[in-house]
Amino acid sequence: MAVEEGRRKFFGFALGGFAAVGGVLSLVAMKKTWDPLPSVQAAGFLTVDLSPMNEGELRKVKFRGMPIFILKKTSSMKKNDARDVVVEDVNYTVVVGLCTHLGCIPDWISSKQYFKCACHGGIFDSDGMVLASPPSKPLQIPPFEINGNTLVLGKEGPEYKQLTAEA
Repeated sequence: MAVEEGRRKFFGFALGGFAAVGGVLSLVAMKKTWDPLPSVQAAGFLTVDLSPMNEGELRKVKFRGMPIFILKKTSSMKKNDARDVVVEDVNYTVVVGLCTHLGCIPDWISSKQYFKCACHGGIFDSDGMVLASPPSKPLQIPPFEINGNTLVLGKEGPEYKQLTAEA
């Protein structure tokens, strides 16, 4: 009887140990499925060097499948402390280039210094604020961080938090 009882305890501990190891391995596998893919992590940030931009120039970059407009403002363009991104004492407008009405991509009309949506005629000023409807909201500001003379899209830096708090 004593031998059979010892044998039964051994098999019970062995089975319990295998079950515990299997449970831990399944939890590890589940956690790996929750982690973002490396391709998604790599697409998380985009660094844009602002130093070669000329005054009045609009640069279009693609970030997470969306067009981002970066406009280096001229001295004749009005300053908007609630929306301007200031990098080394130069004002920029950084907005998602999608009309807030139906998602069309507006064009920059440099002679009139505004964005015009070709779909329904919405007009946004150089800050991305609505000048003519149908859009009811201004162009969105993407998350960004300023690092020297570069703009890092995808990170929520203190400048971005300040702009979104004011808006």
